[in-house]
Amino acid sequence: MLKTIMIGSSVSIQGIFVKALANGLVCVRVGEQQFKGRPVSSN
Repeated sequence: MLKTIMIGSSVSIQGIFVKALANGLVCVRVGEQQFKGRPVSSN
């Protein structure tokens, strides 16, 4: 499943969902790299 996350105030990354973290952040994978950030709500 694709998820979009925000890193900082203006950088967004879309990747394959890896896991939800206990602190509310989401981890996504883009190729070999994993990124953690705030999930973007789908309104």
